[in-house]
Amino acid sequence: MIAEFQPRPRLSLRVGARAAACAAAAVLLLGACAPRFELPGPPREEPRLTESHAVMADGAALPLRSWPVTGEKRAVMLALHGFNDYGNFIDAAARYFGKAGIKVYAYDQRGFGNAPVRGRWAGTAAMTGDLRTVAGLLRRRHAGSPLYLLGASMGGAVIMAAQAERPIPGVKGTILAAPAVWGRAAMPFYQRWALGLGARSVPWLTLTGRGLRLTPSDNREMLRALGRDPLVIKETRVDTIYGLVNLMDRAFASAPDYRAPALLLYGDRDDIIPNGTMERVFARLPAAAPAVRRIVRYPDGYHMLLRDLQAETVWRDIAAWIADPAAGPPSGLDAPPRPGAPSRRFTVPGASGNVRALRDIGRP
Repeated sequence: MIAEFQPRPRLSLRVGARAAACAAAAVLLLGACAPRFELPGPPREEPRLTESHAVMADGAALPLRSWPVTGEKRAVMLALHGFNDYGNFIDAAARYFGKAGIKVYAYDQRGFGNAPVRGRWAGTAAMTGDLRTVAGLLRRRHAGSPLYLLGASMGGAVIMAAQAERPIPGVKGTILAAPAVWGRAAMPFYQRWALGLGARSVPWLTLTGRGLRLTPSDNREMLRALGRDPLVIKETRVDTIYGLVNLMDRAFASAPDYRAPALLLYGDRDDIIPNGTMERVFARLPAAAPAVRRIVRYPDGYHMLLRDLQAETVWRDIAAWIADPAAGPPSGLDAPPRPGAPSRRFTVPGASGNVRALRDIGRP
């Protein structure tokens, strides 16, 4: 009986060895095609602001826009755009804020608009580092004026990650408009697996939002104009999406430590950042008085709140909060979190109506 079973262990060992060799080869092959991020170079100069750019320590020149103020300047705002968008996203709102005495600046983040390495991901550390640098430069340029940070979608995620890690000095308040918080904690395993596999095997592959029935805004004229804008990215590399999800992970995880004064804005018609995920973020925020944190929900608002047809209602609430955080918003729409059904959709927040998304990856 013993002799009869002797060959089987040797066969198992041979099969096991081959399987291990195949697994090792697969790991090596995937490692050779790891996500390819375009990280900043070493510091080589002192960061500075010019009339048209914010120049970072590694020499990267980020296009910088600013808008005039009518009358007395009451505050300074640094606005961060969303994924595949660029600094001009805030144009209409900035003109409104200028009439309220709020001086607005916005820059193209690395990989977007006319910034270096267009279409490539620079890494969360690079993006939060650039935010710290530009905020510091503006604080010195406008000494004595309160500084506010506004982030839309991905821009909101950058602010959350930066502020939770180490508060940016001199920032009086933050405005987060539909922040991108759809990280891996909210994804089914097959979505996480598919994204990781794609980023390591075909990082160069580009995806578009064609065929997806998502509505980022009810402002169709604005969406059409952005679709024609050559500075808006229309096709996105898989490894760039992977990098974005890394950032959203950080933003989602930062919620319990996010103690910065904040105005959080969300539209109930947002089908880019799922309602259930946003509710989880609201619920995980530390307790704070309304004067420190206020949540405003717009029943008819979409993901691109700052450019929806009802955008002026949102702008008015933002300007009022900057003037007096303790007062309620003029819209009267501030509300506590509500229960929401988690979404099974994996959407990558896009810009200008060109939403990059993978719907239920792996579903037959």
